Amino acid sequence: MSISLTDTPVLVTGASGGIGAATALTLAAQGANVALVARRKDRLDELAERIRADGGTALAIEADITDQLQATAAVEQTVETFGGLNTLVNNAGIMLLGPAESAPVEEWDRMIRINLQGLLYTTHAALPHLLTAAAGARRTADIVNVSSLAGRFPVAGSAVYSLTKQGVGAFSEALRQEVAGRHVRISLVEPGPVATELFTHIRAEVLEANKDSWADSTLLEAEDIADTIAFIVSRPARVVMSELLVRPDGSQW
Repeated sequence: MSISLTDTPVLVTGASGGIGAATALTLAAQGANVALVARRKDRLDELAERIRADGGTALAIEADITDQLQATAAVEQTVETFGGLNTLVNNAGIMLLGPAESAPVEEWDRMIRINLQGLLYTTHAALPHLLTAAAGARRTADIVNVSSLAGRFPVAGSAVYSLTKQGVGAFSEALRQEVAGRHVRISLVEPGPVATELFTHIRAEVLEANKDSWADSTLLEAEDIADTIAFIVSRPARVVMSELLVRPDGSQW
């Protein structure tokens, strides 16, 4: 048994590509009204048109969620357009790897701003609307925070990335406890390596140094994580999927 997502207002951050775009497509295909939030407006417009062409409903919102005012405005525009907000998927993130000793500190700042502050700003803006939705007839609302395997199992070369993802996990669990009695479900998804453009953000010298260890790695597809998120938010109201770790088959990660 599952909950119908028909006309469910959903906001997905980092929706211009990878897991975010795949999640938006998957939820829209199940009938959700999806707000697509990211900085790359051209890609959002293309995705929105694709969803509409398939008979779905989509709203493209250009926003930099590391700016609190823009994050709040994106939430408010979603609520105004769709009449509320029932599901928030905090997917926006960046993965900049390499030894801490030689890392540009600007990379650390970027990861903290996007992986942590952006997630916090969108959650803070969305929470009142989610609590309102959860008090309605459906009796449930969802926040899905996309973390990483690195948030549970840090490895050399991922010190600050792992720090940010562990922070997402800690925030998710504390928030779950705060809202558990008010029917807002908090879920943490921790993907292993996924074939997305995240790897293109890594410095060339780091990619070169690790090419042998990464060459034979099995990767998940963005659609695998999108399916996981769709499963989470369509569970009956009594079911809370607090944490899901998703690994590719045969992975030693």
